Amino acid sequence: MVDDAEFDLIIVGGGLVGASLACSLATSKLRIAVVEAVPFRSEQQPSFDDRTVALAYSSCRILETMGLWSKMDIVDGCDIKTIHISDRGHFGFARLHASDAGLQALGYVIPTRTLGAALLAGMSNAENITIFCPASVESVVMHDDSTEVVIEEAGQHRTIGARLLVAADGVHSTIREKIGITYRQRMYQQTAIVTNIETELPHQQVAYERFMPTGPLALLPMDKERCAVIWSNPADRVDEMLAWDDETFLAALQHAFGDRLGKFGKIGRRVSYPLALTEVEETIKPRLVLIGNAAHTVHPVAGQGFNLGLRDVATLAEEIVEAQRGNKDFGALDVLQRYQQRRRRDTQAVSRFTDGLIRIFSNTLMPLLVLRNASLVVVDLFPGIKKMFIRRTSGLAGRLPRLARGLRL
Repeated sequence: MVDDAEFDLIIVGGGLVGASLACSLATSKLRIAVVEAVPFRSEQQPSFDDRTVALAYSSCRILETMGLWSKMDIVDGCDIKTIHISDRGHFGFARLHASDAGLQALGYVIPTRTLGAALLAGMSNAENITIFCPASVESVVMHDDSTEVVIEEAGQHRTIGARLLVAADGVHSTIREKIGITYRQRMYQQTAIVTNIETELPHQQVAYERFMPTGPLALLPMDKERCAVIWSNPADRVDEMLAWDDETFLAALQHAFGDRLGKFGKIGRRVSYPLALTEVEETIKPRLVLIGNAAHTVHPVAGQGFNLGLRDVATLAEEIVEAQRGNKDFGALDVLQRYQQRRRRDTQAVSRFTDGLIRIFSNTLMPLLVLRNASLVVVDLFPGIKKMFIRRTSGLAGRLPRLARGLRL
């Protein structure tokens, strides 16, 4: 057993959400420990894999206010000027333009590894952040005024303590399991196939969301004539689709999307992820808070998952800093309840919004089919409704944390 170490804050999970929280507090006087099980820059580390992340406008502003945006070497990214939404084989469609809401862009698409590298550099360069990686959590003990976590690193065990423990360790949260927090999960019976393709025609900074009975298909603009692909399909078909050669897969993708971007060319590596809606019964306890996928998962339609987690980060960091300034205990239940109250409405709204889209657009009943297509036309024609829709998808609805408003903590 290695000597104990005391911190102010322990973050379990050094992926995109956990690392973002650490970086948001990098200039504070807090002593922060980050515990991550998977080595950084390894192929198994989600922060450095081949996926892309679609950052909403508010997320870009959070990262910019944190000082990270300017430090990212974005060579494969692209801003989103327009979102084109359609219902395959039917008359309804809607086009959302950044100018409709007075924005420079609706969001930005970057490789996950680019954001992960910037966050890792931010943590590594911060004097108040200690990283334990690869390290696993062996046990957690909660006290009235602190929490103790026993971790295993390089074959040695050590106990670290803090006033607050943050679980940012993903949908299969170890902390959530060890504390005994229950959750509800509903599998969508869909699996997302993620890859990237070259297109014959320029994407012109347009993101496409095409709904089909089998699940939504999104094409997101990247550098030059290249797009990221997130294609949801029935779970029982995905193994077969992944086994197809490139030509067969591209032909199926072309058939599903159409020829709006011309002929599809070179394709990248294909990976898959099962899709589920997860709702946690309790996101806080005294000395503990769950954020990101440890607290909630949503369908990737409309690209809300990481953006929801980043707003968790911005709100929690704000509450911690405000409590510290007021000489309050930021791990106390009243502070965490204020955080939970602020986040509840946004989390529920996004969960219902994404789940509702999947339910509505996967239903083949004729009255509902006509209604949803008419609704798309209404969104396309009425500026007020369009602006409201953009504010929701861009993370600008409701009360925004300081970082999302461009204000430092």
